[in-house]
Amino acid sequence: MFKILVLYYSNYGAVEKMAHEFARGIESIEGCEAVLRTVPKVSSHCESIESDIPDTGALYATHADLESCDGLALGSPTRFGNMAAPLKYFLDGTGSLWAKGALINKPGTVFTSTASLHGGQETTLLTMMLPLIHHGMLILGTPYSQAALSETSTGGTPYGVSHLAGPQSNNPLSAHEKILCFETGKRLAEIVKKLKN
Repeated sequence: MFKILVLYYSNYGAVEKMAHEFARGIESIEGCEAVLRTVPKVSSHCESIESDIPDTGALYATHADLESCDGLALGSPTRFGNMAAPLKYFLDGTGSLWAKGALINKPGTVFTSTASLHGGQETTLLTMMLPLIHHGMLILGTPYSQAALSETSTGGTPYGVSHLAGPQSNNPLSAHEKILCFETGKRLAEIVKKLKN
């Protein structure tokens, strides 16, 4: 069974919903399993002390989750055109994995959610790719062969899937956004299988 890590941080729930759509796409491919993981919040004053297991939602990610995965879908809300601090904090601590090349040649993709249409979706996706590139991962975008990418009036982008959450961060995923999450998760799983076989 190929394990594909869907690692995300979600503040208002939109990125978590996207992660579940990615998982559905991943698991539509025989022999592939989605492993959903999140990261704890961080405080602006000092590191928060969290229980090892959150009260709700996915378990917190560990370095072992990254090391043992066959592929990665990485998701974050947009914060001023960049990934949210909790996810960046987690990735900043993966130097030991980088040193031993634990993620080299594993395929990865990225996804995000923003409150506004021009709220930095593409810059967030591009900057989320940078640590993955440093780790030697193979970056997958969302190709225009996905018709929903050309038809959407909400989220999209060829750099990865995005969602327009709205000013109150309460817009549901649009039909196109759901399709793009599902299909990109499916494509990630297909690439993992091809590389592993």
